[in-house]
Amino acid sequence: MDADPDLMRVQVWEDENWRLTTAVVGEAPGFSFLEPKRHIRYVHELDGEAAATFGTVLAESTAAIKEATGAELVYVYIFGGSFDHLHVHLAPQAADGPFNDCMLKGAIVEKVLDNGAVVQSSEDYPLLPDADLRDAAEAVRAARSR
Repeated sequence: MDADPDLMRVQVWEDENWRLTTAVVGEAPGFSFLEPKRHIRYVHELDGEAAATFGTVLAESTAAIKEATGAELVYVYIFGGSFDHLHVHLAPQAADGPFNDCMLKGAIVEKVLDNGAVVQSSEDYPLLPDADLRDAAEAVRAARSR
């Protein structure tokens, strides 16, 4: 893509529906972007062949990044609103790397749940009541069943 040099990235792979670019400036080697070739703004707008191949392309891309960088895992971030085109951010993570699994505003705190699981939450946005979350889950179930 013509904008790749301005966005400080290089294309490393493509097929008829997707392209994978890797940043040449950043905090971690191998930080990449997976994006559809066709203009799609958000993940919920995926359809057709792009939707049918998304999972496979995502899995193969993250596996390649993990292998190439020696990362322990690859975080997958999808943000909306700042660009008018879907970009899946693929962040290779090593134990001493710059990324973490906290995507919350505010100071992060850990809480041990009654079942022994440890969750991270924000001091500014505490954990919601179980009933509220179960209601939301049922609403998603109903919407998905339509």
